[in-house]
Amino acid sequence: MTSHDRHTGLIVLLGLLTALTPMSVDMYIPALPAISAFFSATPGHVQLSLASFFLGLAIGQACYGPLTDRFGRKRPLFAGLTLFVAASAGCGMAPSINSLIGLRFVQALGACSGPVIARAVVRDLFEPREAVRIFSLIVLVLGVAPVLAPMVGAQILVFFPWEFIFVVITLCGLIGLAGAAWGLPETHRPENFRPLAVRSVLGAYGYLLRDRTFVGYALAGATGFGGMFAYIVGAPFVFTQLFHVPVTYFSLFFGINAAGFVIAAQFNPRLVRRFESDAVIRAVLRIQFTTGLLLLIGTWTGWIGLYGTALLIFCYVGSIGCLFPNTTAMAMASHGDKAGSASGLIGVFQFGLAAVTALGVSALNNGTAMPMAGVIAICGVSASVLYRSLVRSRELVQWRA
Repeated sequence: MTSHDRHTGLIVLLGLLTALTPMSVDMYIPALPAISAFFSATPGHVQLSLASFFLGLAIGQACYGPLTDRFGRKRPLFAGLTLFVAASAGCGMAPSINSLIGLRFVQALGACSGPVIARAVVRDLFEPREAVRIFSLIVLVLGVAPVLAPMVGAQILVFFPWEFIFVVITLCGLIGLAGAAWGLPETHRPENFRPLAVRSVLGAYGYLLRDRTFVGYALAGATGFGGMFAYIVGAPFVFTQLFHVPVTYFSLFFGINAAGFVIAAQFNPRLVRRFESDAVIRAVLRIQFTTGLLLLIGTWTGWIGLYGTALLIFCYVGSIGCLFPNTTAMAMASHGDKAGSASGLIGVFQFGLAAVTALGVSALNNGTAMPMAGVIAICGVSASVLYRSLVRSRELVQWRA
């Protein structure tokens, strides 16, 4: 087997492991109204099952980072995937909406092992510019899940009750576990192993948090990313209940946005060959800033309607396909000896903000599209401010010096 073949197989595997997380969200999205009816719960109460999942992702990634720096990449992954499989099966048998909310939190604790370890493996094996290309390729595999999962979930609901969605997710987790056992090498170098003592763990996180550039890239990417999760949480209500889009067509809207995300991610390596990653990041943040504000103003005035809302969300979500690979690679570029902790902290930022945006949309639910539009706009504006204040301002100071 050639080096190219090995890299291709590894990229596919890492993409599949990472895809378990969005698949656990996207396949389940079309079932939210059915779950609300089944448990006689309000839409806001059911949306907490999404918020708890994002919160679990944030907390779990803070744990997996140090674990992978101490025990390597494979053993923590096996433990996480096993937990994911068990919790996914439990979600399908949840006796109440509160039980489902709790099990979704546990499910996320297992699911987040995939993205943390995938980022760490890429940093172990590839230099920063090559890592941008690899992250873009992983996004290609990752992007298949948001395209197909809502459609699969909608079709499952045509023939089976909503619980069967979690049966399918459980089976996917078992496939990921088998693939990791068979095809994932141990990439963590012995000289980079770090002790698991609390002082060492906190020291690594403290060092990263004091790195203004790392925090700037990670927070800008996470905040822009958070706008997508506001869309994920709010879209089922906005499209199916406000705009009266049938569930089967809603999954098509969802798939189109995911396809835009994937296409942008695959165009990103060409951009990086011609421009610096920071130039790409600045351009993407301008797009998010503009589309977020237009979505908020258009929703408030009622000018944009169904297709205007869908178009602006498509532009926002698609732009993340260029933002995510660049901010991730640039944040981790100088931290090879702390790749696990850096990857975990990036995940904490990403899904911590995802939990905040999900809770915000749920708490502000007032029967209109304004909560979703407002949170997306806040994310778009905040991402630009964070990048300019933490990364761009430091670059300008260094240039003048």
